[in-house]
Amino acid sequence: MQKKHTAGILAAFSSAVFLGLAPVFGKLAINQGFSPFAVVALRTSFAAGILLLVIALFYRQYLYIFPVGLVGCFLAGAINGLGSLLYYLALQRLDASVGQLLYSLYPFFVALWLILDHQPPSRLTLFRVGLATVAVLLLTSIRNQSTDPIGVLMMLGAAILYAMHLPINQRVLYEVPAPTVALYTLLAMSAIVVPAYFIFDRTWPQANPPWMPVLGLTFVTVSSRLALFLGVKKIGGMQTALLGLAELLIAVLFSNILLGESLSILQWIGALGLGLSLILVMFENPSPPTHSGKTGWLSWIRAPGLPKDIFGPYE
Repeated sequence: MQKKHTAGILAAFSSAVFLGLAPVFGKLAINQGFSPFAVVALRTSFAAGILLLVIALFYRQYLYIFPVGLVGCFLAGAINGLGSLLYYLALQRLDASVGQLLYSLYPFFVALWLILDHQPPSRLTLFRVGLATVAVLLLTSIRNQSTDPIGVLMMLGAAILYAMHLPINQRVLYEVPAPTVALYTLLAMSAIVVPAYFIFDRTWPQANPPWMPVLGLTFVTVSSRLALFLGVKKIGGMQTALLGLAELLIAVLFSNILLGESLSILQWIGALGLGLSLILVMFENPSPPTHSGKTGWLSWIRAPGLPKDIFGPYE
């Protein structure tokens, strides 16, 4: 049990590291001529295609999923796809620091969605959510800066939708491996963001655009998704969301080290607070999330009973 808990922590933290690189590659791609719609469509469809090819060639057992679970993955992917569009559109209107502040509030929304699913968080988790929220406010504190209200609403919408897809996938992950959930969720995301590009955008950069940022973004998308859902499967959506805030901590610390950006005293306090919230995960219940019964808004996502060896030794 403890090994699974540790594996979940490492997976969730790895997902945060990969996600911390995603805005860098995304910003580079946009600066070099790709539109936000094109960036989202390319990175999502490429990631889904690569994962589908690898699983179809080498791990075909991961293609199996029970029908209701498939519906759950498609629902989660559609929700997350809409959230991705809102996120990149909001970044056009907001400074990255303000946008990251608003988006980093998603553990609050995860807690609310889990409560609605009759999975109330522990007192320690609630304390860590509060501590992390205060830390995020301190880390991203910026003086004398106005914000675009439409951009703020878009980013909050992106955070709410991202938070919603985690409990949905957590229900599916009760019986299904993380690679399977990652595959079908990415395919569903592609079904949302690719048509959105052709309907609302269709712009393309000039001849011979640099593809390295898009390829880098694709790599971190595949890696972060696999690590994210492995973390959700082992330690649950709430703990994974809290550990995901390491993305913000890593971004702030590396901007200080590599770019020479200095932190204020309040920001250092925020960094210490967020670090403490992450360290406290070691004192959480090591038991993986289990079924919460036949109640809750996601209780319809239930397996009909799967063969024990359907996924072989890779489970």
